[in-house]
Amino acid sequence: MTYRILIVEDEYIVAAEIEDVVADMGYIPLGIAGDQRSALALASQTDIALVDLNLRDGPTGIGIGKILAQTHGATVVFITANPSQLGEGVPGTVGVLPKPATERDIREAIEFAVARRVAAEATPPRRMTLFNWGDDSSFAS
Repeated sequence: MTYRILIVEDEYIVAAEIEDVVADMGYIPLGIAGDQRSALALASQTDIALVDLNLRDGPTGIGIGKILAQTHGATVVFITANPSQLGEGVPGTVGVLPKPATERDIREAIEFAVARRVAAEATPPRRMTLFNWGDDSSFAS
């Protein structure tokens, strides 16, 4: 299956780099959303979302991730320079990758998110912190 990946990031250069990685991996870059309104406009089409926390409209990333995961069934990975803002995490989301993230980090995060969508056992990327919501024990390193 070809997954549709939403990039929720307000820094255009960072978003464009992630979009290139998504396309190079053979997935569909669904779009770049720099705020909550544009992210939620694409929510129903999203399989996987890579979500920053602080966007054009403020610290809306946590809420966006929660809605994408819990309401729309998207597999959500946060990518942020402020992982401590997530505390113990957001129920329904996978984890957080700290910025700056290399191309390899992003590729590994996407591969892990895809594995999670198909319920395959996978090793999380070395720099990703997983959120443990009871069903993640088979994915812990």
